[in-house]
Amino acid sequence: MSSSESRSAIWGEFLRVLFAHGFEGSATGTKPTYMREALGWDVTAPLMSELGWSIESQTEVLLRHIDSGEFDLIAGSSMGGLAAANASSLRKDADFRLFLIAPAFGLAEHWDGMEESGRRAWQLTDQRRYKGFELDIVLPWEFMEAADRMSWPVPAHFTSIMHGKYDEIVPISCSRKVAEKNDLVELYEVDDNHRMKETLGLIPEVVERLMAR
Repeated sequence: MSSSESRSAIWGEFLRVLFAHGFEGSATGTKPTYMREALGWDVTAPLMSELGWSIESQTEVLLRHIDSGEFDLIAGSSMGGLAAANASSLRKDADFRLFLIAPAFGLAEHWDGMEESGRRAWQLTDQRRYKGFELDIVLPWEFMEAADRMSWPVPAHFTSIMHGKYDEIVPISCSRKVAEKNDLVELYEVDDNHRMKETLGLIPEVVERLMAR
């Protein structure tokens, strides 16, 4: 097989990707669209809030796809990256690689307003309003209970993480912590913020190295 044919086999229709978008992302967002249209990958991108907003519910969305389909790469961004890491830890025998973009490790610690008084009020009322860039929703206390259990999964597959040094939402120290404790994980620190729009072009190179492991 020529080098061009080999590259086509890796980056074309034969690379089957399950992509998990972030909390305020979408199945048609920038990253899955780039993978599909610019790189030619076969991308399945479910609506991550289909079963609910908690990390447990969103991990379950991925598990159902993993159990019913075949994927070469499970990818995820922000909270979707955390869901993908949890899915890896729960499906150790599945055959895939893991690619995480600014994954939300440490979700419970870094969720906005999680000082003791804020947690106590949320627990007592069983509701907390989340108002973001586009979302305006009410989250039950179960959201934080799930985050307490599932903020630090241990990836069980070969994993590459891309994380921006200037991430203002999820500190890069969270990804450093995961990479330092797991030989399966390689961390790529890039000059970007949480949205990672400036470094999309690095994805093919990082994934090529990952798929060769």
